[in-house]
Amino acid sequence: MALVVLGVSGGIGAYKAVEVARGLQKQGHDVAAVMTSAATQFVGPLTFEAITRRRVVTDQYAEGTNADIEHIALASDSALLLIAPATANIIGKFAHGIADDFLSALYLATTAPVLLAPAMNTNMLSHAAVQANLETLAARGVRFVQPGEGYLACGWVGQGRLAEPADIVVAAEEALRPRGELSGRTVLVTAGPTYEDLDPVRYLGNRSTGRMGFAVAAEAKMRGARVVLVAGPTSLEPPTGVEFTRVRSAEEMQTAVMAEGLESDVVVMAAAVADYTPSSGRVTEKIEKTDGDLSLRLSRTADILATLGTARGDNRRPVLVGFAAETTDVVERARAKLTRKNLDLIVANDVSRTDAGFGVETNAATILTAHRGGSDAAEEAVVVPLGTKAVLARVILERVERLLAAVARPTNDVDTKTPSAAS
Repeated sequence: MALVVLGVSGGIGAYKAVEVARGLQKQGHDVAAVMTSAATQFVGPLTFEAITRRRVVTDQYAEGTNADIEHIALASDSALLLIAPATANIIGKFAHGIADDFLSALYLATTAPVLLAPAMNTNMLSHAAVQANLETLAARGVRFVQPGEGYLACGWVGQGRLAEPADIVVAAEEALRPRGELSGRTVLVTAGPTYEDLDPVRYLGNRSTGRMGFAVAAEAKMRGARVVLVAGPTSLEPPTGVEFTRVRSAEEMQTAVMAEGLESDVVVMAAAVADYTPSSGRVTEKIEKTDGDLSLRLSRTADILATLGTARGDNRRPVLVGFAAETTDVVERARAKLTRKNLDLIVANDVSRTDAGFGVETNAATILTAHRGGSDAAEEAVVVPLGTKAVLARVILERVERLLAAVARPTNDVDTKTPSAAS
């Protein structure tokens, strides 16, 4: 968990900063809000105090502020300084070293990465002075979340509106992540259920929502990977920047996974793929109800992960990660699957719990790692207590990165752009 200082400057987008704070907290981070005087005209400090459970700094000359070790420590203890919204005024102060309030002074004092989410009128954004300030900050290593296009508070339509909170949180996570073993690699993730159609209106399915797989995909993207996400039926929106393929049946998921799986560096099978499908396939007409019982003959579907494990053989690539959703003997059954399917990692979770697994936003798991001769991946089981699925995804990919550490890393050049009216 990192300490993120959320700087809020005086623009109409300040109200969105509340959702940014919530989003960062959902990712497991501690958030401290610093507001300019102008920002308090748009949203009250009490709102951020209630969410962050920290006193909000609004005035560097307020009585007690300079004696408060917690606030003085923000410059040295913070892992990221995030400004959302970043107005033309605060951008100009940062670029020219003006420190006439707590936020601008904090910028000069901190050594943490700095991320700005600009928001202003379209003409202001394109003005030569603002563009020069943005270029100055970019040259110093400041990162940016591109402003969006659309209807602005001033009544104009164009570029300049604050990026969506979810996109700002994604950018913050990327800024917090050191470039690791996933950078430049391809990670294939499956998510959600599969539906095995009986007729035009009925199907066999399960309670998977896809949240776990989507969390893994988002985390992998934040760590610099090229992410291919294959998802069964789900209402979730795919994470920003991933390559997304939607499937319905186990057969369709197998086709999508096998097309890319063996060429990937990592495969994480978080999907709850159906084990059985109707033997005769989907009938074209609705099965009419009768007075008697209805018998269905089901056939076994292909075990996609086991197929990958067999095809990979003794190779170290791709790293294979499976999930074992069990209701009894959870760890023992997961350990058996780990060996039987030739996997590197398996995530065992008890889906009989009401607070973890299917249909909820939280999860708890035990992660088992295969013991391979001469590998530094031989580890004891790692127990991950109940928390958000984003936190579990982070632990899973930390383990994956350990497995990749001995493999030669590909090159990956990333181009950081500054916001411009033409972008």
